[in-house]
Amino acid sequence: VWDSLGIVLYLAERHDGVWPVDAEARAWAICATAEMHGGFSALRNERTMNVGVRVDSAPGSDALDRDVGRIDELWSDGLDRFGGPWLAGAEFTAVDAFYAPVAFRVRTYGIDVGPAGLAWVERIIAHPAMREWEATALAETWREESHEADLATCGSITADFRR
Repeated sequence: VWDSLGIVLYLAERHDGVWPVDAEARAWAICATAEMHGGFSALRNERTMNVGVRVDSAPGSDALDRDVGRIDELWSDGLDRFGGPWLAGAEFTAVDAFYAPVAFRVRTYGIDVGPAGLAWVERIIAHPAMREWEATALAETWREESHEADLATCGSITADFRR
């Protein structure tokens, strides 16, 4: 199984806890996960993934603004509807994992996702798996030139925590 959504669906058939137990929360989480899997291309293209820097962002496109607005809307809806602290309720599930890279982007680029979204970003970045991901990323010394070039188009680097 090679696709991220396929992997989650495969795991959900074999293990409890991948999706929320509550049917409404589960339906919402599956839809939000599918939306992340297949969407937000402006965010992916204009705010490339980089854990180790902070950027004073250059203005983005209207499509980026729409992506960020939709993420804010989704996160606020899930947190409000299901009571948090995770996107679909009390337990960390696949939907949180799918949006985890967005949390790093929010921090890297100072993206405004509203107060509820920012609280979720802080919560997920504090998760042990995210702290491990960040530590591993910061320890990596190799740089992919094309990624560095992409990063340069995003704005001015104000801090670089990489080795």
